[in-house]
Amino acid sequence: MTRLRVLAAMSGGVDSAVAAARAAEAGHEVTGVHLALARNPASYRSGARGCCTLEDARDARRAADVIGIPFYVWDLAERFHDEVVQDFVAEYARGNTPNPCLRCNEKIKFAAVLDRALALGFDAVCTGHHARLEGGRLRRSVDPGKDQSYVLGVLTSEQLGRSMFPLGRSTKAEVRREAAARGLAVADKPDSHDICFIADGDTRRFLRGALGSAPGDIVDESGTVVGHHEGTFGYTVGQRRGLGITRPAPDGRPRYVLDIEPATRTVTVGPAESLDVTEISATRPVWSGCPAPDGPLDCLVQLRAHAEAYPATLWHDRLGEPGLGASGLPDPATVRIRLRTPARGVARGQAAVFYDGDIVLGSATISAAGPGH
Repeated sequence: MTRLRVLAAMSGGVDSAVAAARAAEAGHEVTGVHLALARNPASYRSGARGCCTLEDARDARRAADVIGIPFYVWDLAERFHDEVVQDFVAEYARGNTPNPCLRCNEKIKFAAVLDRALALGFDAVCTGHHARLEGGRLRRSVDPGKDQSYVLGVLTSEQLGRSMFPLGRSTKAEVRREAAARGLAVADKPDSHDICFIADGDTRRFLRGALGSAPGDIVDESGTVVGHHEGTFGYTVGQRRGLGITRPAPDGRPRYVLDIEPATRTVTVGPAESLDVTEISATRPVWSGCPAPDGPLDCLVQLRAHAEAYPATLWHDRLGEPGLGASGLPDPATVRIRLRTPARGVARGQAAVFYDGDIVLGSATISAAGPGH
């Protein structure tokens, strides 16, 4: 086995601790690093429901001590704020629904961190993500309930070639048992949830503070005003609760957010069946598991984290230099996706990740969705 210099990203959770321990046990020269991402740590989540908190930094350091590896803290707070937090706010302002964890993987953990690691002479970055790497291709974890291949689907083939995911062949229960056997105090630490940079978990209030109040109308599909809102940023396609509707539907059935138009400050609501989507357009494709297809490609498409994957056919419409996407680099093109069965709650700004069975072929960012013809 080739002995590598490995930088282990240690979040302070059980997964990254066990991943670092496995890399060290495999004979690699491992150094642990915790990412300080909060410009004001007190404003980020704390305790078991957090991520990237002061408690997490202490837990990561203790885990590194038990494993017996060097440990450092890297301050990436400004870059995290600019490329993840500000992106999150800007996407909601455009009426989209971003995934900040996916953006953090793309811009921070596998761009900023990997670039710095390579510059310092490391060969690879190791993380505790539940996914497999085989032959340079990203695959789903053996634990379907914890699989994180979706949020890694934005990575290029070059980034994957410098990555290690030691947990992909283990279930979460196995990881926790191993952590306990290794004497890692994080063995029973609960998983993090929600958005780390929204301290109280109230996304609508956070966005109102960042964007200000922007009142508008809530309308039904006929254009009739059925309520009012303080900002379109407080809504996402498929949302049912907390809509602020003052007039019930004539048939008494629940209504859902169908569309968001920040320019007119309008939120459109309607019945569940109006959420059905079979045609999707997506931009900024990345092809890590195959060359950019020259014709129709039958595959599975996952449209949200931890959601089902839909059988589909996609077409890659090149708008830029032919072949640019074949290396796994972002391609100035559009992917057109036709689902075999309708999906609901498809929101602009989310990722569409393409699979061949459990192998990730690539991904793109959803820009439009509709019922098709």
